[in-house]
Amino acid sequence: MSAAARTAANPRVRDRSRPYDIVLFGATGFTGKLVAEYLTRRLADTGVRLALAGRDTKKLEAVRDGLVAIDSRAAKLPLLHADSADRASLDALAAQASVVCTTVGPYARYGAELVAACVAHGTDYCDLTGEVQFIRRMIDAHHAEAQRTGARIVHCCGFDSIPSDLGTFMLQEAMRARHGVPLDAVHFFAGESRGGFSGGTVASMLTLLDEVKNDRAVRRVLGDPYALVPDAPTRGPDGSDQRGIRFDAQLGMWTGPFAMAAVNTRVVRRSNALLDYAYGEGFRYAEAMSTGKGVGGLFRATAMTAVLGTAVGALQITPLRSLLAKHVLPAPGEGPSAEAREKGFFVVRLVGEGRAGDGAKIVLRGRVEGKGDPGYAATARMLGESALCLALDGANLDAPGGIRTPASTMGPQLLARLRDAGMVFRVEEG
Repeated sequence: MSAAARTAANPRVRDRSRPYDIVLFGATGFTGKLVAEYLTRRLADTGVRLALAGRDTKKLEAVRDGLVAIDSRAAKLPLLHADSADRASLDALAAQASVVCTTVGPYARYGAELVAACVAHGTDYCDLTGEVQFIRRMIDAHHAEAQRTGARIVHCCGFDSIPSDLGTFMLQEAMRARHGVPLDAVHFFAGESRGGFSGGTVASMLTLLDEVKNDRAVRRVLGDPYALVPDAPTRGPDGSDQRGIRFDAQLGMWTGPFAMAAVNTRVVRRSNALLDYAYGEGFRYAEAMSTGKGVGGLFRATAMTAVLGTAVGALQITPLRSLLAKHVLPAPGEGPSAEAREKGFFVVRLVGEGRAGDGAKIVLRGRVEGKGDPGYAATARMLGESALCLALDGANLDAPGGIRTPASTMGPQLLARLRDAGMVFRVEEG
């Protein structure tokens, strides 16, 4: 019997018997270095057994040398060679880790074999993907097998989609605790923020646009609000994501489309399904970008909507795309400076609506805030804490194997960790 077959027959026990608690794959990339720095800062208080992995050993050595300035113990971090195109190296990596944390994207191009290796070895996994078509492929290819091996494959552990997923989970938990029933609907509003793009993010965007252009099946998946719900025939009341400008009376602000809604909304709906519809089968969820009140808010919503539409259109025209890639967009390995990352931040507001047992209308308001560039400094914190949660709290997580989401796998434990790490997750009533 093969090692993979033995693992499938006997899901592994999470007893820290493997050599490494966390293997960070892609530690030499722009975001990977930030996650490596974050996890190195947590070496002292967690005792986590960390290893760095990638395809270029010399670059890994350079990253490790840089981490010594954070904690001298980093000098002894093991370095593992692995390549996303070499399945044998990925199997070797997965077999040694309790958790594989990966920043190697675009995941649709480079991620499938690593997921397969982790599933085969019953290894927990977390990533930063915001590629719905990739997640759908992983569900179709590996969900049943991961249930058998016990591998918890947790996608979207960064700004895509933790504020959405854990913010909604937080509101629903508060509603049940206070009123004994779930909220009927949650509306998420991305608000004030400051941040930049890296070359890796741009590469993921361009890969997605190529797939949309060339594959009708991808277009169908991206257009389906329930694309990630496990049981395809199970439908809810939600339709397409917001495309135009609206005034939201509950928030008291103008709103426009939110670019990441196409990812986040699908993740939240999958969480509901994986949690046995704890939010209700008729639960409604939507996302938008809030732009403020009055004429100024309306102007910003109008301008933002126009810019978003123009940018997406331009990237689909080959000559314009080439021009932007050459002169405007960051190349792979590039991203915001340390100073820019430090000055970044984000604020998210959530409004939940439901009815108490006596029929009284209930409104809960949530707020999620993070310091640091949302896509990089804050995302490194979110991914790092997700990996630590899987590795150190793994035996206490009430979640089986499968292709999963942050809230459905680590909900209360990850909320506690992120609050301790300085993020704001707050609920108010009324």
